Amino acid sequence: MEVIWMFLICCIFGIIIISHSNDFVEAKSLSKVEDLEIEKRLRTINKPAVKIIKSIDGERYGCVDFFKQPAFDHPSMKNHTYHYKMRPIWKGMRERKTNNTNFGYLWENGVGCPIGTVPMQRVTKEDLLRLDSFGDNYKPRGSWNYTTDDSNSNNQKHFAVARTVGSDKRFNGATMDLCLTAPKVRLNQYSASRLHIQIGNDFLQTGFTVNPTLYKDSQPRTFVYTKSGEKSCYNSYCDVGMILVRQDIPLGMALSPVSVRGARTTHYGVFGLIKDQINGNWWLQFGNAAEEIGFWPSSRFHQSSGNLVEWGGEVYSASLPSPQMGFGYFVDGQMRYDAYIKRISVIDGFNKIDRKVAYTEKFVDDTRGYQVIDKYNIPGYSILGHIMFYGGPGNLG
Repeated sequence: MEVIWMFLICCIFGIIIISHSNDFVEAKSLSKVEDLEIEKRLRTINKPAVKIIKSIDGERYGCVDFFKQPAFDHPSMKNHTYHYKMRPIWKGMRERKTNNTNFGYLWENGVGCPIGTVPMQRVTKEDLLRLDSFGDNYKPRGSWNYTTDDSNSNNQKHFAVARTVGSDKRFNGATMDLCLTAPKVRLNQYSASRLHIQIGNDFLQTGFTVNPTLYKDSQPRTFVYTKSGEKSCYNSYCDVGMILVRQDIPLGMALSPVSVRGARTTHYGVFGLIKDQINGNWWLQFGNAAEEIGFWPSSRFHQSSGNLVEWGGEVYSASLPSPQMGFGYFVDGQMRYDAYIKRISVIDGFNKIDRKVAYTEKFVDDTRGYQVIDKYNIPGYSILGHIMFYGGPGNLG
């Protein structure tokens, strides 16, 4: 009877929100002020849609007017001159193989959204409550504040990365060819493989993540994460998030086919974060043709260039044991059997492309669960460029 009474009190005076411990759900009350804040965030994210379309997987997206994206609510955007046809002056790390790649095959209608609109997933109050329930430690970040083999700490975060050494360098971009894998995770975990550019106290991330909390399934999906000042969010979930410019490719799309460990052929995706040489905006590029998907205005960041870059895996677990990374096995430097990132490249502060990136170090915070092999000069495999292998079973408790 007492349990029922307490439940009714929670329903009357607050919203039930979720916290996780060993996959169990614990009820907590949400104050009226907190509830109003959630509603405000929902209004920022879920702008009125011109049209609702479905992906080939049956997922619903709202086609939102380009100028009504959440990022245009930011105070710095009052007198902007941006438009959906804009593209960066810098065309990326590689020459285009095709022009204006069509991603219409991702959609049931074969086209995507109407011109002048962008596809955005609908977000519910429950979605935001789930994301908020894990606290700040859930949020993506760089590895620089973590120590190696700190096995005495019950850390919820783990890293296996290759990263640039020293903070005195300047970077105007970075790219990677990322092996697509589907690590196994539990409901209160994620496993991400990503490119991270630190821009002073701010940063950008892109790659893929298996994240049931964010995407409500266990497929590897594209993501971006933005930290700007005191705000941070996935994709376009807040006003410092990325501005989409394509009407036919969404953030959060499922990536397939994924690589199978031991198979003769592996599958990879090409990701890039590139700074426009003229106006300083940062752009997300995707695919072999380096298609521009969206951008962040230069005004978002207090520093004009990046000072640190890292490539590799980042995992989180609200409860032990920790999840898999990559293929879920320790690595031995073979592309058929290891998750990898190849053709690691940067654009330096003088806008020169560096495909060797000889000034990296490998970092793993706990080698009992994860490993890294980092090589920038493999005899007979120059076509791979700078390559790293990473992954592990996790299972840290």
